[in-house]
Amino acid sequence: MFKRIMAPVDLAHVDKLGRALECAADLAKHYGVPITYVGVTSSAPRKLAHNPEEFGQKLDAFADSEAAKHGVETSAHTTIAHDPTTDVDDALMRAIGETGADLVVMASHVPNVVDYIWPSNGGKLAAHAKCSVLVVRT
Repeated sequence: MFKRIMAPVDLAHVDKLGRALECAADLAKHYGVPITYVGVTSSAPRKLAHNPEEFGQKLDAFADSEAAKHGVETSAHTTIAHDPTTDVDDALMRAIGETGADLVVMASHVPNVVDYIWPSNGGKLAAHAKCSVLVVRT
């Protein structure tokens, strides 16, 4: 049914992604498909990494650890955004095409009143992506 799963990952908040990561791994096992973990960074130095290459190495290491942990095929895909805080939705939409994903599995918070003004990243992807999007509540 699915050929490639894309799982957006915020390396600074991996501890909050457990349910979504487990869900992506379960679906990858069920369908026998790979997961591509996508991280969004900027070209400017940030707290997590000094440059996109260092960020990519950390994302690769994360993907390798998830592969070992769950026994699934994984890869990492770094995408650059001018300001990841405001451009993350556009960067993730681009990454869907760049990775060839036909399913996105991502974490999102329980909706609250602010989501009526600014939709969540998961909500925006679910509304605009041309592939299936599974939003996992954290």
